[in-house]
Amino acid sequence: MPTSYGPDERMMLETLGSEVYSKAVAHGYIPADDPRYDAETDLGRALALLADIGLVRLDKEARRYFPVDPAGIQQQVVVPLAQQGNRLLTESASWSDAFNGLGQTFRASPHANTSPITEIHGIDKINAFLSTATNDCRVELLTAQPYGKRPASQLSRAEDRDMRALDRGVRMRTLYQHSARHGPATRDYVAEMAKRGAEVRTLDEFFRRLIVFDRNLAIIPASEDHAVAIAIHDKSIVGYLVDIFERAWERGMGFTLKGDSVERNIAADVRSMTVRLLAEGHSDAASAKRLGVSTRTYAGYIATLKDEYGVQTRFQLGWAMGRAQGGNRPDESLYQEVMDPLDAEI
Repeated sequence: MPTSYGPDERMMLETLGSEVYSKAVAHGYIPADDPRYDAETDLGRALALLADIGLVRLDKEARRYFPVDPAGIQQQVVVPLAQQGNRLLTESASWSDAFNGLGQTFRASPHANTSPITEIHGIDKINAFLSTATNDCRVELLTAQPYGKRPASQLSRAEDRDMRALDRGVRMRTLYQHSARHGPATRDYVAEMAKRGAEVRTLDEFFRRLIVFDRNLAIIPASEDHAVAIAIHDKSIVGYLVDIFERAWERGMGFTLKGDSVERNIAADVRSMTVRLLAEGHSDAASAKRLGVSTRTYAGYIATLKDEYGVQTRFQLGWAMGRAQGGNRPDESLYQEVMDPLDAEI
């Protein structure tokens, strides 16, 4: 038996091979001299594959092929394939390490022709760049991730590279918005990272995405859909971005903190931010994005404020909040742009 089989053999096994094997099982055997299974026919080639794998056994005296239980054959085929796959993965990782070492040597050289600002186009290329930069990171990794809870697919892609960085002793600090606390996938990811020493905080304010590696390289988005990113190598600009991160970090609240007081503080932060966004006249979609929640959730926040102030329309809410803050009347233009459809009918 060959040590392994390829996709062509597997495809034949799944199609004609399965048909031939089923007939052998149904009838108890397949006659060796049956012309339908001549070596030049497709059925004959499928039968030869079954015999080669060991799924049928030729009894020369009876001149019949008898079916064999696949359970006893499977490991003989699958194990060599798994071993071959492991060897390829190991070799691939070794090649990757070799290239990473050369890349670090190049980027650490003062003679390297590295532009202070580089545009990266395409999600795949951005992810590849982030993976390389994370592998190069040796001291500190700072990340600011807005827009609330992160998709499980993003977290799965980031988890492996982040864990490797933490295992190398890299200090990792991540900043989310408060709404990220409501995402099960995000909570699981944070819990796993925290076990390895990562620090995570949340903030009520909106901020833009930022990743800083060893205070030498910063990555920021260059388009609304994040399909274009900018890699910044200029030390002064990176230092400026780090300062912004540190100021936000100081105002953040630990992700892993629990308790009624924490929940009350977060609720108060969200309420304060909702009032501010409403007063600034942002649309519901823009306000929801800045809070990192869905438009429906943001509408729920507004409904809660209406109940709190005992009003029915958004204009009445603006008036009531203005009076509560010591004013006589609100700026009507702030509330007309974001007026509810129901408000327009009243």
